[in-house]
Amino acid sequence: MDNTAEAVTRQGSDADAHARVGAAVAPDFDGVLREHGPMLSRIAGSYQSEPGRREDLLQEISLALWRALPGWRGEASLRTFIARVAHNRAIDYLARHRRVEDELDESHPDPGDDPLRHAETQQRRRNLLEAVRQLPLGQRQVVVLALEGFSLREIGDSLGLEENTVAQRLSRARRDLRDSLGASA
Repeated sequence: MDNTAEAVTRQGSDADAHARVGAAVAPDFDGVLREHGPMLSRIAGSYQSEPGRREDLLQEISLALWRALPGWRGEASLRTFIARVAHNRAIDYLARHRRVEDELDESHPDPGDDPLRHAETQQRRRNLLEAVRQLPLGQRQVVVLALEGFSLREIGDSLGLEENTVAQRLSRARRDLRDSLGASA
């Protein structure tokens, strides 16, 4: 091959490589559900307490995620992108159903746990979930993501908010949760 043909071939492959680096590759949907399924379940649970409705919401979130994954451009972390899709779908779901539930999550006991300690832990968890569900939507969203371990920046990216707004909502939510949990203790 002469130098010109070699240069054109190399230039073409460099351009292809650059295009591949510039565009994020859509992640495997099944892998995403395996890795992020528990977070998605908790997000769904923060919007719906009744098990059947929570499962319906989780299915809607999964479908929305399946549709959205090919559009992920890698501008935010995959986890942030997934949380944003989940919260957006949950808000749409609530708007359609316009019903707030008061029932709480039932979880399975740890077989190695002392029954009394398990009951106390479950009661604290139910009290926290109840208090979180009573928060205004904006505060509830930031609390759920904070409990998932998201940073202020990641929460802001997920919800389309500035970090300062996230910090303010989280601060107000913590205050309201302390007041609510203090009153029920």
